[in-house]
Amino acid sequence: MYHSDDTNPHFYPGDPVVEFDTRSPPSRPRPQPPRRTSTERVRFEIPQTGRRSNERVHFETPPKPLPQYPTHNFPEANPNFTLQPPPKSPVSHSTGRSRSSVQHQQTSLLHAPKSRRTKPVAWLVAAFCALFWIIVIVGGFIVLIVYLVFQPRYPRFDLSSATFNAAYLDMGYLLNADITLLLNFTNPNTKVNVDFNFIAMDLYYQRIFVATRYVDPISVMSRSSMFLNVELIASQVRLPSGIPTELQRQVGNGRVSFEIRGVVKTRSRLGGIFQYSYWLYPQCQFEVTSPPSGVLVRKRCVTNR
Repeated sequence: MYHSDDTNPHFYPGDPVVEFDTRSPPSRPRPQPPRRTSTERVRFEIPQTGRRSNERVHFETPPKPLPQYPTHNFPEANPNFTLQPPPKSPVSHSTGRSRSSVQHQQTSLLHAPKSRRTKPVAWLVAAFCALFWIIVIVGGFIVLIVYLVFQPRYPRFDLSSATFNAAYLDMGYLLNADITLLLNFTNPNTKVNVDFNFIAMDLYYQRIFVATRYVDPISVMSRSSMFLNVELIASQVRLPSGIPTELQRQVGNGRVSFEIRGVVKTRSRLGGIFQYSYWLYPQCQFEVTSPPSGVLVRKRCVTNR
């Protein structure tokens, strides 16, 4: 007995097998719509009442332009056919010209600022500023050249010797003293002469002013020194409480401490053409032995500018 595996009862084992073509049918070109030219006119026939039915009135209206449909030539079915992209059309110069014309129209709407005439006062101020900076720059170069040529240095101040001649107290608190100082003014420059136009020396004991002396102006040539003998006398100087006792103790020990402070106005002459002035403030702390023949035993001198 024969048994079939097909589930469809309309097919039997003895029926013939029909084979169908699986290939895609060839493509056919699409029919193109009819084109109308601009010279053709469209006629509408409308029947009118009162006339015979076979007579028609013709109305002619201007034709409207119809849209242009692109035509495509479809190739025949080919398994090896590949569709190529259309070539890029070159950029039209008319587009660039139209853009440039639009930009020109936009820029033409912007008005350029009106030129203003500069005031004479502005020119005068600018000329003054330019002249000022030129003078400053030229002056700086001149100062630099002079400094490099002469190489000026500050003079030095020193205490060569000191003599403590006398010291006593009146009424236990009024100081009377006599001290002689030998001051040394040294000019270390090789091409610069130095003038000391103003010299004033002050004597202090325990930071209390006791005497002063003004010295006559002097001049010191290059690479030379000059000594000045300065005598300082204290007369009836009132001392605060406790200071007389300290003075008596130092005299008894043979070491009395003093301090001198000076104010000196100095002028340096560079080659006889250039010169400049400045102030110096010498200061020395020293110790001398007991009077009447006290001598210098220790010193420490500095010069401030």
